[in-house]
Amino acid sequence: MLGDLTDRDRAILALEAAWPRHGGAKEEAIRRTLGMSPARYYQLLGRLIETEQALEHDPLLVRRLRRLRERRVDQRVARMRGFAG
Repeated sequence: MLGDLTDRDRAILALEAAWPRHGGAKEEAIRRTLGMSPARYYQLLGRLIETEQALEHDPLLVRRLRRLRERRVDQRVARMRGFAG
């Protein structure tokens, strides 16, 4: 992703940053606020947090999301190694 963040990119980051403050189902908030499926939201969010623009826009959020993703990958690898051994 080159250039500035789009309005959609900023909206995705804003929803993710604000989510702990909201009640109810996150999936419904994604549909209502952004007009997309949760699967598409997470796909776009995953790509978005890899960009320098997102990191500059909200460094704390992006770093936290990157750490969470790395932790999930590490857990998956550990489970797979446990099954293989």
